[in-house]
Amino acid sequence: MQTHLGHGPTMQLAHWISHIRHSDLPLHTQQVARLALLDTIGCGTYGFVTSWTQALLQWVEQGASQGLSRIWNQKQTRVRAADAAMINGTSCHAFELDDYHNAKLHPGAVVIPAVLAMAEALNSPGERLLCAIAVGYEVMIRSSLALEPSAARLRGWHLTGVCGPFGAAAACAVLMGLDTEKTAWALGLAGTQGAGLWAFNADGTMSKRLHAGKAAHSGVMAAELAAGGFSGPTQIYEFGDGGFLKAFSDASNVTALTQALGQVYHMDEVSMKPYACCGSTHSYIDAALQLRARLGNRWDPQRPVRVGMSHVVNVQCGFDYTPSSALNAQMSLRYCLAVALHDGQVLPEQFTEAKMHDEGLQKIASALVLEPDPSLDKLYPAHFAGWVATLVDQDWMRVDILDPTGSTACPVDYDGVVRKFTSNNPTLDVSRISEVAMQIEKHTARELIDLLH
Repeated sequence: MQTHLGHGPTMQLAHWISHIRHSDLPLHTQQVARLALLDTIGCGTYGFVTSWTQALLQWVEQGASQGLSRIWNQKQTRVRAADAAMINGTSCHAFELDDYHNAKLHPGAVVIPAVLAMAEALNSPGERLLCAIAVGYEVMIRSSLALEPSAARLRGWHLTGVCGPFGAAAACAVLMGLDTEKTAWALGLAGTQGAGLWAFNADGTMSKRLHAGKAAHSGVMAAELAAGGFSGPTQIYEFGDGGFLKAFSDASNVTALTQALGQVYHMDEVSMKPYACCGSTHSYIDAALQLRARLGNRWDPQRPVRVGMSHVVNVQCGFDYTPSSALNAQMSLRYCLAVALHDGQVLPEQFTEAKMHDEGLQKIASALVLEPDPSLDKLYPAHFAGWVATLVDQDWMRVDILDPTGSTACPVDYDGVVRKFTSNNPTLDVSRISEVAMQIEKHTARELIDLLH
């Protein structure tokens, strides 16, 4: 089937994807990709035991035929690449530990499960695998930047689910060696599956965890269908009637898709999480921990606390806290600040049933005064900035954070990722997994996945 290809941004992206090689990647981007690989599989192996991942696993296994790709924590189970990507993607996004970008999405939980599933099925060399990760991150992030992420978010979209299929499809196109036309089809088929609604915040349900997994599944399926001759729209981004940019945003900027493509890698700006909660809360947690340290690492729950808020973060995370689920607490700025001030940390153990129903923490959370700050609106989302202040001797002690711990301004390094991986996965040989991930060009996906059981 021959289609009219044209020269729009979709085709420009498709041409770049279909021609890129590992050697085209800057050395720094290669290293970022290796670290992202290690961090994401650490999140996924931890998240596998959550009830939402187990429920999805049961659904997949009920319809599984003999496949080539493995679920990371299941030694024997082999399923289709798309199904493995869905389970592993849901695991990676299962407990708010996975990486994020200021384009307001989580690329690692979508792209890396898709890449490892497809690379295992194809037995791809490590160089191609790493190149696919970098391409997937780039396309997913650029897709969100082109929407103007704050505008799309305020319309109720969860951009991980909306933009994720593009990243997964692009990455799989690299692994499968699709030509420009079929890559464009893959992008078109991916874009028409993009979805993800923020309604999970109403009651803290599991749907948010699914968005990353389903996006990975959609991207793998899109690439496989395109390879088999199933066509997709080759103007998926720019078409006026039902194109991605117009459908999801009233403030889109098409130039963000291709500006400095192949020269600027937005993957280099990805943040690795030190805290097990929404990335938009991390600057506030940093500020709270600094205040706590200045006060001798003890916290008086009667202290008044003011918190400066951008509009998007207030809509997303500023709701009144009522105990319901781990996700509800992880998305609640009030709860995350309460445990940061009281416990001095915001890790998985802060999201147990006992903690989330603790009356003292609820009192701290409800007493916080959230204040709109227009200066933060000007910074967000380029900077996930925030401030927290408390009264000390009749004066307000305030800590401002422009970029949180884990961002490129204050990065979590290799040692930090290994500590995080080890603490969350004490039964795995993290040392060997880290060695293989950080030298993935010398290995294959199959060798890496062999270590995850």
